[in-house]
Amino acid sequence: PFQAPYGGPNFYQFGDDVRYRINIDNNGDAREDITFEWGFRTHINNTKTFLYNTGPITSLTDPDFNIRQKYDLWVTREASKVAAVEYDDEGSVVQGIVRKQIGKDLLVPPVNVGPKSTPNYDSLANAAIYPLEGGIKAFAGQRDDPFFVDLGAIFDLLTIRKLPGDTGGGVDGLEGFNVMTLALQVPIELLTANGKKPVDANDPNAVIGVWSQSLRQHINIKGEGSGIWLPVSRLGMPLVNEVVIPLAQKNRFNSSSPHQDAQFLSNVTDPELARLLKALYGIQVPPTPRDDLVAIFLTGLDGLNKPAGVTPSEQLRLNMAVPPTATPNPLGVVAGDNQGFPNGRRLADDVTDVALKAVAGAVYPLFHPGFVPDPLAGRLGDGVDANDKPFLPTFPYVASPWSGIN
Repeated sequence: PFQAPYGGPNFYQFGDDVRYRINIDNNGDAREDITFEWGFRTHINNTKTFLYNTGPITSLTDPDFNIRQKYDLWVTREASKVAAVEYDDEGSVVQGIVRKQIGKDLLVPPVNVGPKSTPNYDSLANAAIYPLEGGIKAFAGQRDDPFFVDLGAIFDLLTIRKLPGDTGGGVDGLEGFNVMTLALQVPIELLTANGKKPVDANDPNAVIGVWSQSLRQHINIKGEGSGIWLPVSRLGMPLVNEVVIPLAQKNRFNSSSPHQDAQFLSNVTDPELARLLKALYGIQVPPTPRDDLVAIFLTGLDGLNKPAGVTPSEQLRLNMAVPPTATPNPLGVVAGDNQGFPNGRRLADDVTDVALKAVAGAVYPLFHPGFVPDPLAGRLGDGVDANDKPFLPTFPYVASPWSGIN
């Protein structure tokens, strides 16, 4: 995050020495059943200049586009769930795992340098949307950072500029910044355990869990890559890595997998954030252990996005059979909109406000009907209620990146 759009001459890009993954758990056992993986390569046309582009970039193959990136995209599945004949000539099976390349030498659009360098930016970005087999679409490139939150206030000892936070007054700390974005559009039937599109929200195949990983290559004593890729970063439910996992455990969390999450349970059942809300604002938060937060962040909610026989783990869980609503509420399930966060995470969902309300106890009565939440619990927020740019109605949905000249 925080990518200033005017960051030349060395503009932001994906790491050639990083593998990026999105993992799917479609049976609730906290282990990945499907993995999408990206690998990038940077190409420089003219090394005798310092310039990112030597003239206006009018296409993704324009020779004036001097520093460019290509990527390959793979999908990995359990061999037992895939027809092997489908992969005879183009895939490989290793220890019961099928790995298949579904994209090769796909192009990343340039950053939005400015009107002279990228005079028709949206056309360049649209040219980098790739239709792939099975109805998948892929895009990799810089976009406007879609997260919105008053970071300046929140991390100044949990300040809310205009108490209690549900009437605006916040400052979006990510306004005007960009972020490198990996976007996929995938048919539902390619994500379910049985390969079918569920039509009933109670279908046991309807719920998936999702988390992302970044991996770097193991380095041997000579400083050379050994071929082993090790996880160094992990994100699933928003704000868990940032404000739930304490500093002493962050490296362990980032290098671990969801099936190992029992070791982090106490951070959810007795969250530091709840203690801060009580100390700073006198909010009477629910007693520990917080089984409501375990449901929201680790297992999913009964009757909505909790898989049968679930292994508690930190994933973003989504019931894919819940239909989109014509009137989405940015507070999602807290406001009665079951198509929103924490049932998945739409770009416009106000996850900061939802998390603050949940930790303060606003949804605790759903699990303990006799509990009366603190009057402030349902009104907490950071005062930032929407992104600085409107989202797109079509893939890749994330707004175009800010231009450096602006």
